[in-house]
Amino acid sequence: MTGPGAKDFTIDSFHRGRFRLVQPSRGHRAGMDAMILAAAVPGSFSGWLADLGAGAGAAGLAVASRCSQARIRLVERSPQMAECARRGLTLPENRELAGRVDVLEADVTLSGRARVEAGLADRSFDFAIMNPPFNAPADRATPDELKRLAHVMEDGLLEGWLRTAAAIVVPRGGLAVIARPALLHALISAIGARFGSAALIPVHPRADAPAIRIVVRAWRGARRALEIHPPLVLHDEAGKLLPQADAIINGRASLFGD
Repeated sequence: MTGPGAKDFTIDSFHRGRFRLVQPSRGHRAGMDAMILAAAVPGSFSGWLADLGAGAGAAGLAVASRCSQARIRLVERSPQMAECARRGLTLPENRELAGRVDVLEADVTLSGRARVEAGLADRSFDFAIMNPPFNAPADRATPDELKRLAHVMEDGLLEGWLRTAAAIVVPRGGLAVIARPALLHALISAIGARFGSAALIPVHPRADAPAIRIVVRAWRGARRALEIHPPLVLHDEAGKLLPQADAIINGRASLFGD
């Protein structure tokens, strides 16, 4: 990346170099969470997918990298992060993905006519993914505004995100969410009001450590009871990334085995 302010951004490689991301050098930066979220989408997925709150586009681009027939809309309200996503699509290394990915600058929490006019029409996507803000407003404050917007869960925000997901996804369409375990009750309650056949996978840093993330996948209009799948364990006792985790994070395997 060249030009004024270039030092404020980095170009980072994901999926073992299969795509690259332009993102701020400080503040909110994409990493393992986005790759795990993308892996919740079935490998055979071939429709339109909305990456809600996409940031620089890490999760959406990871889905495009894994699913060769998928088309992705990166939905982001921050002008700076949306611009990062747009710049990422111009990178030569992303040439093969860019034709299937676009950027929509919009607030995920819009509802009704405002949401539709912003470009998020009812029943216009086959799948939605999201990594919503997960910190309570009373948690440690950050002076970085982009990081605060990405991390702080204001009252009603989760409900608003899931309301939008339910409105834009077609019947039998999918939803995948990654969040902290503290949001489990609120997340399952909000998803259960709109989606069914939910399946949950806890993510543990090591086999003997508590979960640090949960991933929930559900389907619009489905009716099966909640399933809890075996956990994803990231590292062995020495801190080395385990083979299954490595395959999932680098786009060579699906989180749910499909």
